[in-house]
Amino acid sequence: MAKLYFKYGAMGSSKTANALITKFNYEERGMKVWLIKPSTDDRDGKTHIRSRIGLEADAYVISPEDDICELLKEQEGIDVIISDECQFFTAEHIDQLREIVNFQDIPVLCFGLRTDFLTHLFPGSARLFEVADSITEIKTICSCGSKAIVNARIDADGKIITHGEQVFLGGNESYVALCHKCWAERIRRQNNA
Repeated sequence: MAKLYFKYGAMGSSKTANALITKFNYEERGMKVWLIKPSTDDRDGKTHIRSRIGLEADAYVISPEDDICELLKEQEGIDVIISDECQFFTAEHIDQLREIVNFQDIPVLCFGLRTDFLTHLFPGSARLFEVADSITEIKTICSCGSKAIVNARIDADGKIITHGEQVFLGGNESYVALCHKCWAERIRRQNNA
């Protein structure tokens, strides 16, 4: 029986690498993978996915107005769906993936962030927490050695940014994974400086 999986972690926890390794493992066993990503994620090109360790692949791009169930009908012989950056999907997209699992018995593995730079859930992540069969954290650590859970957005001077749009694409130059205590302490120091 197929399941809907949500594998989440902070920035730098190797979510994309895990997604691409999972894709390789399925393909090595002769299975057909439909690798998808939301159109919001154009950081490495419109259709490209690239991990920080160098793994990469092309993906099918899902726009906000797309119906994933309808798009799946255009694909042939799909054994598994793997999504990267699933936090950028709409709640409706997650419901469509849930429907595929329920009624087409195709497993769906979603990889993405839990929260934004202000520790608020993304719409896609929130819906996955509500409807996923399996939820797994991909862990990474803060510079203090504690588990990192905050995707702190930083400016060019390394200061924590505490306001702005929820979505701002960037890599190591724009974000740092921190434990909640270090994040709060850095903000407090900045505010008292």
